[in-house]
Amino acid sequence: MDGGWSHSGRGVIVTQELLLGIDAGTSVLKAALFDANGCVHAIAARRTELSTPRAGWSEVQPYSAWNACVEAVREVLAAAGVHGQRIAAVGLTGNMIGAWLIDGAGEPVRDAILWNDSRTRSLIERLSLEQPDLLATIFGISGCVLETGCTLPLLSWLAENEPTSLERARYVLCCKDWLKFRLTGTVNLDATEAAVLPGSAHKRSYDDILLEMFGVGRYRHLLPPVVEPDTVVGGVLSDVAAATGLRAGTPVVAGAGDVPSNAVGLGAVERGVAFTILGTNCQSCLVFDRPTFEPAQVGLLFSVPGGGWLRAMTNVAGTTNLDWFADRFCCGDATTDGEARYDSLEQLAADSDVGAHGIIYHPYLSSAGVIAPFIEPTARAQFFGLRPEHRRADLLRAVYEGVALAIRDCYTALGTPLREIRFAGGGARSRLWGQILADCLAVRVLVPAGTEFGARGAALLAGVGIGIHESVSRASSVGLEIAHVYEPDSGRQAMYNGIYQVFRLLREAVLPAWQRSAELAIQ
Repeated sequence: MDGGWSHSGRGVIVTQELLLGIDAGTSVLKAALFDANGCVHAIAARRTELSTPRAGWSEVQPYSAWNACVEAVREVLAAAGVHGQRIAAVGLTGNMIGAWLIDGAGEPVRDAILWNDSRTRSLIERLSLEQPDLLATIFGISGCVLETGCTLPLLSWLAENEPTSLERARYVLCCKDWLKFRLTGTVNLDATEAAVLPGSAHKRSYDDILLEMFGVGRYRHLLPPVVEPDTVVGGVLSDVAAATGLRAGTPVVAGAGDVPSNAVGLGAVERGVAFTILGTNCQSCLVFDRPTFEPAQVGLLFSVPGGGWLRAMTNVAGTTNLDWFADRFCCGDATTDGEARYDSLEQLAADSDVGAHGIIYHPYLSSAGVIAPFIEPTARAQFFGLRPEHRRADLLRAVYEGVALAIRDCYTALGTPLREIRFAGGGARSRLWGQILADCLAVRVLVPAGTEFGARGAALLAGVGIGIHESVSRASSVGLEIAHVYEPDSGRQAMYNGIYQVFRLLREAVLPAWQRSAELAIQ
């Protein structure tokens, strides 16, 4: 086999070479080294400084992200004690959509606009009035609700407000594709990005109808060529090699956006596999073998490397709920970070029981309200059922349960029975949350070993690109270990069925009150 790779009798790949996965988060970039079986050897992280020039804007200086990438790669090689010659290939992933404009010389035209930017809100409202079928058409083609930080509305906003920026631009990229350009000098977008600009879910590419609806058809030339995520697009440039410690010419693979890359890293690329990533926000996803557009006008649809699609239902606030409660009500009882923080909070919550003695919590702790399984920007978090005898432990238990109930709400909307779900993200470090999730959803919950699943997915795609793995499916499953398994308890499951009914009734009944509060500006 090429490159000295060989397979053991158990299908494990034997090689001394490593794969580098780069994961560019919104504010933290991570570089991680993996072996061919997806086992992590070292991790390095660097922060990128975001800016908010105006309320609702979210930008980053492109070279800030690039410098973070260079430093993280150099550090991860040093941490692992390996020479760049041992790196067989590089894969990338990162926060999706946004607008990273470069000119003909490859220099940034302006600061990059990120996915969480909301400057296009009024533009989208105006276009929706002028074209009443706009949002329905977008969903019917892309399978995604329109986010304000999507690339097409940002191009439309720039055309109206900064036309000189578009006149100077040669390409509009997404985050990882800017880094990929700096690594290799090549310009492209992968299929997972192109389909959510918004684009076409079926074609896994751009859609000219949507370009015209946003009035940016004349800027079609700014959109780069589209390639599959496991395509080798170039090699590391010599000056980049000198700066990072990588070998010049090291193959670089196109990569995928953060959600699809996490699917690869979690071994979740086959039909029927579900996974929940419980972090600052919460993504609950289910993989299909064809594009699916149900429920209508809710959620996102991503193409998955290797040929599938996944529906993603997003709770805007995930672990934010627990952090908020700990900061406000636990004083010094839960101030440590990481697993120690979760341990201390679980000790507090252990004083309560299933159902939190009658308290129900809606975890809509965001100024954006809720976007799945229903869209309501005025929705707010709330406790229901308080009595004089309730204690802090009951409130805390209700927070854990409220997030799990909201996850069940999202999966219920997808309408497909689940056998099990894979559970990752910061929240997966909590054993209490893992068990509550299993009981609440009545499915087995599997927690894969490891943490950097986005970077793992990027590294495994790099392995596919250079032929270490014969397919994305095989790469995704190799070496994946399960750290914890939570089995549902039938007694607790029955209790949560009743609690979930009340959870749904409450959020439906309180909707007019949320909306009226917003009208009165008392939220």
